[in-house]
Amino acid sequence: MYTDNEILFPHYAIPALRNTRGREWMRLIDRLAGKAETSVEVIALMSLMIELNGCLACETDSYRAMRGCTACAQQTLRRFKGSDEELIRMYEQSVARIRELDIALAD
Repeated sequence: MYTDNEILFPHYAIPALRNTRGREWMRLIDRLAGKAETSVEVIALMSLMIELNGCLACETDSYRAMRGCTACAQQTLRRFKGSDEELIRMYEQSVARIRELDIALAD
C-alpha cells in the first residue's frame, strides 16, 4: 500500500526529477545526482523540494504519501507554474541560505 514515502524529501528521489522540466533543470539534476547527500548543493535542492512539495504538512495516510515521495515531487515540478529560470533561481537562493546556515553553525 505505501511506497517510498519519507518524513522529508529523500536524496534517492533526485535522479527521478530529471525529466520533469527543461534542459537547465536536467543539467542541474545531472550535476547533483552524483553528489553526496551531505553536499550543500544537494541539501539546498532537498530543502527547495521540501518547500515546494509541502513535505512538512504531508500525512502518512494521505494520497500524496501513499503515492510516494518520488511521484509527489515529479507531480509538483510538472505543475509548477513558474518558469525553469524561476525554479533555478529559487534553487540558487536555497544554496545561499544553506551556505549561510553552514557558516553560522561553524562559528
